[in-house]
Parts: sequence; structure tokens; C-alpha cells
Amino acid sequence: MTDCFMNTYHRLPTIFSEGKGSRLRDVDGKWYLDFTSGIAVNNLGHGHPALTAAIAAQAGKLIHTSNYFRSDTALAFAGELVAACTPAGMENVFLGNSGAEANEAAVKIARKYSLKKYGAGRHRIVTLKGSFHGRTITTLAATGQDRFHTDFGPFTEGFLFLEAGDLRALDRALDGTVCGLLMEPVQGESGIRPLDPAYANAAAKLCAERDVLLMYDEIQSGVGRTGSFLACQAYAAHPDVVTLAKGLAGGVPVGAVLAGKKARDVLVVGDHGSTFGGNPLAAAAGRAVLSIVNKPEFLAEITRKGERMMSAIAAWKHPQVKEIRGRGLMIGVDIGPDAWPVLESALSKGLMLLSAGTKTLRFLPPYVIDDSEIDEGLAILKGVLDRVE
Repeated sequence: MTDCFMNTYHRLPTIFSEGKGSRLRDVDGKWYLDFTSGIAVNNLGHGHPALTAAIAAQAGKLIHTSNYFRSDTALAFAGELVAACTPAGMENVFLGNSGAEANEAAVKIARKYSLKKYGAGRHRIVTLKGSFHGRTITTLAATGQDRFHTDFGPFTEGFLFLEAGDLRALDRALDGTVCGLLMEPVQGESGIRPLDPAYANAAAKLCAERDVLLMYDEIQSGVGRTGSFLACQAYAAHPDVVTLAKGLAGGVPVGAVLAGKKARDVLVVGDHGSTFGGNPLAAAAGRAVLSIVNKPEFLAEITRKGERMMSAIAAWKHPQVKEIRGRGLMIGVDIGPDAWPVLESALSKGLMLLSAGTKTLRFLPPYVIDDSEIDEGLAILKGVLDRVE
């Protein structure tokens, strides 16, 4: 099989051809247990009957219309998504294709909100060190990791990076030049690092006092991943903007930026757009995901399974396990050796894992994983770690 892809990924040596539930099969017929969900995308696993039926039915009716018009499926999806996010204060939504696109829209909302209300010179956006917000020029600029700020400059200016938890630094930064604060409730790419609730609540208070838009990037942590529909529901204050993508349609590309009362009317006709955003196929998939995930009993199971995984790993008291962090089925485990050789060894034994940084294993299993599969995967991982010198 000839590989004509650009060399943009450090790929593991496996080619998959099909999947079922929490497992994937490669082209040679070997099955693997999936602890990755396609990086928090396939949250209902692979081949979920309700999701595949919704996609097939919609594909037979209508895949795409331009945004000159509405489709019944997209209207229904938008309404159901806003309803799912109403507990966090969200009132309307713009649909796009990806997390980076959603974060681009959030930046535009914050800057226009401030410009129209206060005039020029109040366009800066604060993000946190260790954050990851996407791979476009602007969302790379918003990402608080130096390694992403090379080769592609000049980047969009106007971003300021602060340490998570440093409230004094945030207080000083919100000096009249800042229009938005963009944070991940759980930083995914830098090691699964949950935001301290006390800091999040104090930051929200500062933003409210100074009329700075509070924006949560829930690309990886949202849609039930942490045990509530939005991870920011764990905090006292409502955000002004929330961005979603990844698991929102179970594997079909979709992104969303949702706005609360303060930000809901910022974008008007001509301000923003997306050719494929809100297409009926993605909307049908999104409706199927919402109908399954956004139920209290389903979300409670995500919390239970995550606690089970973390408790089991902690019970090993393994010398190679240094720290365990996470919420729900979004878990990071710091280990002594480099993560990548552990990923390779686990894959050879039938377990798919992710890394987050050089020494952190990242667990993002499908929500449908069962207890026996959790035990099976953890047994493989422990066996790999047992052999590390």
C-alpha cells in the first residue's frame, strides 16, 4: 500500500480497516483495544448502531445545502445543542467544521465585542501556558506552548500567556487592553491538567468586573468527556463563550462556538461563515450523539468508569507511575520512561494509547467501554510498565 501522505505525523506502524465498539481491527486482521477514541472523537466507539443509522439515513436524504438556506436537521441539532449547554448559560450557536475553526470564531467574537463597545486598543486575549487551541495561524498564536511558535510566523498578534492558577498575574494583565480570557477546563495536549476551580471562579469574577469575555475551549473536555456535558459546569460562573468539536458528532467533522447573553448578538450577517458548517450529515450525527450522551445516568457512568481506571492504576503503586490526574474519562498518567516507547510496546500487545508531552500517557477511551475492557487494557499496560528498567 503506497503512502502518499505528507510527513506531518509521527505515526505508529498500524493501518486500521474497521472497528466495533471499543476495538479496532488492522488490515492484517489483528484486533486492538482502543483507549484513544481517535483523540476524544469516537466517544461512542466504532460502528455504534444509532450513530451509523443516523448517518446512513441522512446521507440518503440530504448531505449538504449552502448556508443561504436552513435544513430541518441542522435546525434541530442547533436547538438540542444549545439546550444541552443551557446549564452553562449558552443561548445560541455557530456551527463549523473543527475545533480550530470554533476557536477562531471565539477570537473574532471577543475582539468585535470589545471594539464596538470600547473602541480600538482593547484587542488582546489572555490564554494559559501549556494550552493548545488549534493549528491555524491564529490558534497557534493563541496556544501557550513555545514549541508551536516556530517556522510559520509572523503570527497573529495580541495574545498574552499566563501561568494557570496565578490570579495576581491575571489581575495585572486585565489592564484595559484585554478583551477575552480563553482557557481549557482541562488542558489536554500538555498532560491532562484540570484547571483549579478556585482559580476558575476567581478569574470569572475578574472578567465580569472588567467586562472581559470569559471563554472556555471545550474541544477535548466537552460533550461528556469529564462526566458533565461541559467540563466548565463544575465552576460557579457561566462563561460568555464555549467552543466544542472532536466528539460532538462521534467522528463526523463538526465544530461549534456557543455564546451566552453578553456575546450572543456580536456576530451579524457577513461577519462569519463556513461552507460546510452545519451541514445536515454532521447535524444528524450530532443529534445521535446528544440523544445518547446528554443523559444523567450516561454521564454518571463516565464518571464512574474514570474513577475506576484511576483507582486501579493507583492501586498498583507502580514505581514507574509518578502521578495520576483527570476527570471522567480524560486521564493523564505521568510515568518514569518516555511515553512513546510505552505506546509502541502497548500497541504491539493490542492496546492503543496516547501521549501528552514526553512522559505522560493520555487515556481517552470511548464512553461505551465496559469494565472488563478497562481491566484488560490496564493489565496490558501494567505488563508493559513491569518490563521497563
